[in-house]
Amino acid sequence: MIKSMTGFGRCEIAENSRKFTVEMKAVNHRYLDVNIKMPKALNFFESAIRSELKNYIARGKVDIFITYEDMSDNTSTVRYNKEIAREYLTYLQQMAEEFGLDNDIRVSTLSKYPEVFTMEETGIDEEELWKELQKAVDGAAKMFVETRITEGEHLKEDLIGKLDGMLKLVDFIAERSPQIISEYRNRLEEKVREFLGDVSVDEGRLLTEVTIFADKVCVDEEIVRLRSHIETTKNTLLEGGSIGRKLDFLAQEMNREANTILSKANDLEISNCAIELKTEIEKVREQIQNIE
Repeated sequence: MIKSMTGFGRCEIAENSRKFTVEMKAVNHRYLDVNIKMPKALNFFESAIRSELKNYIARGKVDIFITYEDMSDNTSTVRYNKEIAREYLTYLQQMAEEFGLDNDIRVSTLSKYPEVFTMEETGIDEEELWKELQKAVDGAAKMFVETRITEGEHLKEDLIGKLDGMLKLVDFIAERSPQIISEYRNRLEEKVREFLGDVSVDEGRLLTEVTIFADKVCVDEEIVRLRSHIETTKNTLLEGGSIGRKLDFLAQEMNREANTILSKANDLEISNCAIELKTEIEKVREQIQNIE
């Protein structure tokens, strides 16, 4: 099977008064590029998340969105900073003495000073938290892979159809090529007779000219290589796996052979066929860019 590089996955896990929601989507990219957006409280899991994703994804630009809700009642506590309160009180008393002011400090006033009371998150069991987050990441990744496989199978069917059509174009060029040599010989012979009248045609000279022409327009090697590249591409699609880079290389080689055929073509039908072939190769190449 083959995988498309576009995909979407989502998973929600709610356990132990906590809820994790993981969504991921991807588009094609030359390498694996993962961008994670999540609450700061989960930042220390980023490396573990990236390692987990490598089990599911080889290539693609992947955006991951993670939300986290802690619905337990005791998620934070109040901390009284006695030393800071004492330091505030000391300076306030010093100010009262230095400036001859009444020391009217009350507990309610002192408690409002910065850092006297602070809110602290209760201790979190990181191992337990990771197990729950990992479930959500794995669930989203599995759904993500399933959508990639489904899209990849559609791509494979469409590509094989295009490759079969390309083989028909190559067959036409192979059949047409010998005909243009024969037609060239006939045209050349007619022109010679037109100029020389009843004088007999030098068969040796005629054969030499036809041979030179045939050498210039011969595309036998290009046809053999092009057929080979098309068949290899089909077989690679059927084998499956992470084949995107290999297919891209094969598409480049097919385009190179089609360009050579077009440059050698001295016939309108072959030229039109080669142009159509190049168009189909470009369509194939565009689709290949989306295969992992």
